[in-house]
Formats: sequence, C-alpha cells, structure tokens
Amino acid sequence: MAAKLQRVAPEVLLARVHQPVDPETLATASAIVEDVRTGGIDALRSHAERLGDAAVGAPLLADRAELEAALRGLAPDDRALLERTATRIRAFAKAQRACLVPLDVEVPGGRAGHRWLPAASAGAYAPGGRYPLPSSVLMTVIPAKVAGVAEVWVASPRPAPVTLAAAALAGADGLLKVGGAQAIAALALGTLTPAADVIVGPGNRFVTAAKKHLVGEVGIDGLAGPSELLVVADAHADPGIVAADLLAQAEHDVDAAPLLVTTCSQLADAVDAELERQLASLPTAEVARLAVARNGRATIVNDLEAAARVADALAPEHLELLVADPHELAALAERVRNYGGLFIGPQSAEVFGDYGVGPNHTLPTGGSARYQAGLSVATFLRASTFLELDDPTSIAADAARLARLEGLEAHARAAERAAPEGSRMIGG
Repeated sequence: MAAKLQRVAPEVLLARVHQPVDPETLATASAIVEDVRTGGIDALRSHAERLGDAAVGAPLLADRAELEAALRGLAPDDRALLERTATRIRAFAKAQRACLVPLDVEVPGGRAGHRWLPAASAGAYAPGGRYPLPSSVLMTVIPAKVAGVAEVWVASPRPAPVTLAAAALAGADGLLKVGGAQAIAALALGTLTPAADVIVGPGNRFVTAAKKHLVGEVGIDGLAGPSELLVVADAHADPGIVAADLLAQAEHDVDAAPLLVTTCSQLADAVDAELERQLASLPTAEVARLAVARNGRATIVNDLEAAARVADALAPEHLELLVADPHELAALAERVRNYGGLFIGPQSAEVFGDYGVGPNHTLPTGGSARYQAGLSVATFLRASTFLELDDPTSIAADAARLARLEGLEAHARAAERAAPEGSRMIGG
C-alpha cells in the first residue's frame, strides 16, 4: 500500500467532518455507564473483567503507596526523565495559574468581581491500550494539582509500572485500574474513588462517548477524536521534516489525520517520497501507513493567506507552520486563530508539545478548536463572581423598571426593598 497524501481541493479538505461519537458507540457506552450507576462495584468489576481490564478478582485500585512503590522501582534514568518532564509541565502550569488573577472592581453602589476557585475533585483518564502513555498522566494530573484540586485520581486499564510511577510523580491520590466507559462512569459516580467534579484526558471512542453521556453531571475537557496534524508549508520547507512530523501523528492510530497545506506542489511530491523512505524503517509502519493511506491529504494553495484561511476553517488539533522567511512566519503565526496547539518553525516539532516542554498535549480535535482551548489549569477552575453593594440607590430604580418590563413583579419589589428607605419606589 503506497503511503501518499491524496491531493484534494481546499473545499474537499474542509469537508472532513468528524463526529467524535457515533450513535452506536454512544448507546453502548451509555448502557455501561447506567449499569455502573445502578450496579456499583459489582457492575464495574463485571465490565472490567469482561473487557480485559482486570483479571478475575484482581484489585481495581492502586493506592498512593502502590504508586510510590512503582516510582521507586523505576530505572534511575527513566525516573530522572519523568522528573524532568514533570518539572517543565508544572512550571508552565504555574505560569498559567499566575495569569488568572482575582477581579475586584467598583460598580454603582459597591463592588463586584470574581475569584478563581478550583474543583474539589478530578478524574484523569490515561489510555493503556496499544501504548502506555505516562505523558498523559503528567499532562492531566499536574495542571489539576497546580489549580488546587484536592483529590485527583487517574484511571488507566492494565497500567504499566511507568504509568503508576508517573501518577506518583504528578501527585495523584491513586489510580483506578480500569478503562473504557466503565472507568469514566466510576470516576463520575464515585464508585471506588471520590466522585469527580471534572473528568479529563484522551481515550478511545467509548471513553469519549461516556464523557458525552455524563456531561452536565460532571465537567469534561472536551470530546476527543482521532489525532490531527495540519502542516502549513512553503516551497522552502524541508520535506523530510514535514514527513517525519506527519508520521509522528499517523502512528497514533489508523484514524489519525496527517494533513498538508502548501504553496508548492513539488514539496507535496517530495513529502510523498519521504513518507515512503521513512516508513521503510519505522517500527510502527503498519499503523502509520494505513493512517496516511486512509486520511492523508495535501492541498495546494496560491499563497500563505489562503493557507491561513484553510487552517482557520479546519481548526486542527495541531497546527505546524513551516515557512522559511522569519517575517512571513511571524505574520502567519499572528494571523491564524483556530487551533488546539500552534508550533512555529521547523525546530518546533509537534512532538515537543507531546512530551512536556510545557504546553499541554490534551487538545481539541474535530474542529472544536473553533470554540474551546486545550487542557490547562483553567480547565479545573471557575471564575466565580461576587457582588457586594452597600448603597444600591443609583441602580434600584433601573432594576425594578427592567423587572416590570419583563413582567416579574417580585423581582421589582426585591430591588426596591434592598434600596435605602428614602430611595425606594412605590411597588404597587
């Protein structure tokens, strides 16, 4: 099977519509969630054992002591690697938190503002299927703890020792050794852990469907779909770098979307040649080749302004800009608006975002970057407002009049009653 990017017009590329949850998957996941709701631990165990998350009768929880034991058991170099990564993620999260400041402002009759308040508890899902992802544990738990969340529990099926160790380093309170829709249900409902106010983290379609089923009962970070990378490149881009970065996304999953928008058709041809060359020695070539063949697309545009319009309309999870001229690169980076994560220049490979330079790798997919951002400390915080008036004289009449325009007489009377005695209107 040839690994070539299919040439398509911009409108064809933009016609890619990914629904994160299909009806059949949603129905299956919803049934599991409701089974766990009514059946509790027995239902959770039944699904975990049926789906291969746990051996019959095996413990479903790892407490803090087990996490710390896994950390002590890591090879020194592996532990040092996780510690360095955790330090970078934590530093970035702290810098983000420092930007979210309280507000206290004068308003007519007093003061108003907001405070940033953390959720009390959170659940962090980490996939455990084809590849263990300790990076996802660090990326989800650390921002929650920096935000001030008191209880954070990880859920991951068949967790590898490195996953347990990452949970320890990140500050997790424990780990649920269960995956899929049943894990999301258990985190949300408090089946074996404190009930989560917020559930975050990427997972398969059943994880995403369970989050969709439960949204409104708990907060979520978004509905994750297959991984996406859109590379915007000019004629001077290195085709080897473009191909390497596209394959880094393609090896995630056969449904991953490696996409290229370029001003140069010759570059697209050179990228195709590089894809074949690099796949020849790639251990994950079976998955990556299929992803490229199924979903790989290249679109040729006239100029970088057209490329920016395509990027904004597509709103990809990852957007990488490979433009040679530094002024054009800077202008393009300022011009684009809709993306989960932005990677500027040939040395800012998307993989550095995956592996903990600082910004989070849990990002919106399927065009949802048009209206939401990736996971951060803000995911676990609420800007809760307050109002403190000591003299509402100047606004009581307006409030009462507006209430009566809406036909809400009790509102009007409440506004008038709160005003000082001498300034009250006659309420009728």
